[in-house]
Amino acid sequence: MRVSIIVTHLLGTGHLSRMLTLAKALRAMDMSVQLISGGMPADHLDRTGIDVVQLPPLRADGTDFVNLLDDRGERAGPAYLGGRRSALVETLGRTRPDVAITELFPFGRRALAEEFEAGLAALKDAPRPPIVFASVRDVLAPPSSEKKAMRTRTMLGRFYDGVLVHSDPAVIPLETSWPVTPDVAAMLRYTGFIAAAGGEEPGGEEPGGEILVTAGGGPVGRRLFETAVGAARLSDAMRWRLLVGGADAGAQCERVAELAQGLPVAVEPVRADYRALLRRCAAAVGHCGYNTAIDWMRAGVPGVFVPFAEGGEVEQTIRARLLAARFGFSLVEDGALSPQALADAVHRALRIGRPTVAGINLDGAAESGRLILAALRDRP
Repeated sequence: MRVSIIVTHLLGTGHLSRMLTLAKALRAMDMSVQLISGGMPADHLDRTGIDVVQLPPLRADGTDFVNLLDDRGERAGPAYLGGRRSALVETLGRTRPDVAITELFPFGRRALAEEFEAGLAALKDAPRPPIVFASVRDVLAPPSSEKKAMRTRTMLGRFYDGVLVHSDPAVIPLETSWPVTPDVAAMLRYTGFIAAAGGEEPGGEEPGGEILVTAGGGPVGRRLFETAVGAARLSDAMRWRLLVGGADAGAQCERVAELAQGLPVAVEPVRADYRALLRRCAAAVGHCGYNTAIDWMRAGVPGVFVPFAEGGEVEQTIRARLLAARFGFSLVEDGALSPQALADAVHRALRIGRPTVAGINLDGAAESGRLILAALRDRP
C-alpha cells in the first residue's frame, strides 16, 4: 500500500515534523510512505525509513504567506512555481499512491492553490484514483470571508474523501476556529493529537526545578528570550534555562547569554532530551504551537503560554486561550508581554501547580493509520 503525503512548511518546521511523525506511524503499519516536501530542507528532522521527495523549496517572507521566497531568498516567480507544479504532478504520476494526504490544504496554503489543484487533478485522472484526505491540526486560521470558506468546501467536494483532524474534539473541536457546515462535518475524522516521538530519555546532570524557556530561532524567538532574561532578573534566585532553536541558534545563544551575564540563566541550543527536561522543570515558558502544546499536556507541566501573534496570526492565541481556560495554564498575550508580566505569570503557574490532563487522546498518528486502513477496506 502506497501513501503520498504532500506538505509545505513556510515558517517553522512544525507542519513537516507532524507529517514525519505520521509517516513513521504509517510505515510501522506496513505502508510504503512517500513524503513530498515543498518547504526549505530541515535536515535536523529524522526521516529514517521515509521516502522524502524535495520540491524546489519555498519559505515565507517573515509572516507574509502570500508573496513567497525561493531557495535564494528572492520572490518566487511564475517559472519557479511552475517547476514545482510539474515536479509534484510528475512525482505523483510515478508513485501512483493508493492514498494521498494534503497537509493543511484546502483549509490553508491558498497561495499554492494552483499547485495543489494540479496534483489533485492528476490523482483524480489516474486509472485508479487514490483515496484522498486533507490533514489539519486542531486550530486553523479562520477564513477571512465567506468566499474563502466556500472555496474550501468546493475543493473538498470535488477532490476529497475525508478530513483527518489531528485533535481531540473534547479539548479543541474544529468549529472553534473554522465554520463547520453539515457537509464539512460529515467528512471530519478526528484522530486525536499527533504527539512527536523521541526525546524521552533521561536528561543530563542538570538539576530539576528550573524555568524552561523554548521558542523558535530568528526574530520569532528573539523577543521571548530577551523578555525571559528580563523576567529572570526580577525572579530572585530562580534558575532559568533557555533552549534556542532555528538555524541561527549559535549566534542567538551568544547574544542572549551576553544579556544574561550575572544571572542564574543557562542558554544553549535545543537539546534532544528536551522532553525529559520538560518533565523535570518547575514550569515551562513558550509559544503555543501545536507541538509545544502537546508536549506540555503530555508532561503535565505548569506553564506560561506566550502565543506568537505577529502579522495577524491568531492560531496560537486561540489554542492558548482554550488550553488556559481548560487546564489552568498561565497566559501572557503578545500585546501584554513584558519582563514583569512574564515573571508574574511564572509565579502564578508555580502556585497553580501541575495541570490535570488525563484522558486526552494523544494517539493521533496511529489512529490516522487505522482510519486510512478502514477507508481502503470500505472502498468499492
